[in-house]
Amino acid sequence: MSAENVATLLDSTVKLIDVLIWPTILIFVLIRFGPELREFFANLSELSLTFAGHGVTIKRQVAEAAAAMAAAAVARGDPAGGASAAQAAQTAVATVTGAVSPRTVRRLANARVLWVDDKPDNNRYEREALEALGIRFVTARSTQEAMERLQRQHFDVIISDMGRDQDQFAGYTLLDQARSEGYTGPFIIYSSSNKAIHVAQTKQRGAFGATNDPGELFELVLAALGKAG
Repeated sequence: MSAENVATLLDSTVKLIDVLIWPTILIFVLIRFGPELREFFANLSELSLTFAGHGVTIKRQVAEAAAAMAAAAVARGDPAGGASAAQAAQTAVATVTGAVSPRTVRRLANARVLWVDDKPDNNRYEREALEALGIRFVTARSTQEAMERLQRQHFDVIISDMGRDQDQFAGYTLLDQARSEGYTGPFIIYSSSNKAIHVAQTKQRGAFGATNDPGELFELVLAALGKAG
């Protein structure tokens, strides 16, 4: 790498550090994107221009959300289809830009979401992308724990994986129990399958939607919160 490239990379890194508040995302981006970091930051710059005039705070929130979304797509193996890290970054920026507006950020400020997964670390980047926009999360590792939390707190949206412990349809189990206890809000399944038949079955059972793609999940959550609001 030439001296000029090194200088440019360091400059981009410093600027990226100024944008991101989560060290884990910064480390992930630096390691995973490597030489593509300049293009990644260029995408964030484009996003910043899109939100010009809406204040530093909102631009920072949106940039953080885009960075976390890119990390989520790459960490999950890009289920949307074999894209490079740079392409994943571009897709993340497009997703966030298309779904978020200053009004959206203000509306999400007091939203509370229950996320149920026996391996919550697998979804940390997805959560951080949504947390950047002001959404607050409560996590649970089992159906029982989720129901206990649901009885104590109000949630605008519930996100659940499908299989947990010995129950391969734990997502449906939680959906049925939540409905029986009076929860009428949006319920989203975030699992390993995104087959049309599984998505259709989930909706037939009364869920708001189902996906295995971070970008689609991001859009589903924002749409669900718009419906809940």
